[in-house]
This record gives sequence, structure tokens and C-alpha cells, in this order.
Amino acid sequence: MEFFKIIDRRVSEAIIQEKITPKTIEKFTESMFLLETIENDYSCGTLWGEFVVSYHKIKGGVRFALLDCPNALQWTITTGFPPKESNIVIHLTINRSQKPTAFIDEIQEFIEEWAIGLNSAL
Repeated sequence: MEFFKIIDRRVSEAIIQEKITPKTIEKFTESMFLLETIENDYSCGTLWGEFVVSYHKIKGGVRFALLDCPNALQWTITTGFPPKESNIVIHLTINRSQKPTAFIDEIQEFIEEWAIGLNSAL
């Protein structure tokens, strides 16, 4: 499944990469918090429990992935590319074609929480 959220903010790729890191996620979302650094990855508490989180700077912004999540949940925060090149785009995917409505609602709340955090912290 795939989810998008477009945020009507203009920031550069460099700002996204500078400001959004595992060490700063608590500025952007209330449902995630850094627990510890594990080599190149991070242990984080999330809405769905504790996960090892991968973080990478990518073309246009950053990517997070819950490495031990059974749904392979990952999301990117980017700018400069479709579907809205001049704005921030949150793109989240899971490796399922169907999930219960309650889980979909949690994902949408998670994305909305990031959107609110990005609007206020960038």
C-alpha cells in the first residue's frame, strides 16, 4: 500500500537533510523517540512498538525504514520531485495490499503527525 501527503512548504533538499535526522525526530513527531544508536541504524520507540530504524539521505531528502517491521513500513520526506516538485512530499509504503481499517487509520495519523511537525519545525 502507498500513502502520500503533500505539505505546502518550500524548503531545500539540504534543509530537509540537515534538520530531519534520527536524533531530531522528536521535534517532528510525538509517536517516535530515539532509544539508541546501533552501528549505522537506530532503535526507536514508535506508535507500533520498538523497531530498528534505518535512516539515509537520498536524492531530494531523507528515507526512514522500520527494518524489523513485518509490514516493511518505510517513508521518505522529499522535495523537488513529482507529485509536487515545489513542496514537501511524505511518501509512505508498506508491503501489503490490504490491512485492517484501524491500521490504515494509524498510518494516516502518523503521516499527519509528521506533516504537522514539518510545518512547525521547518
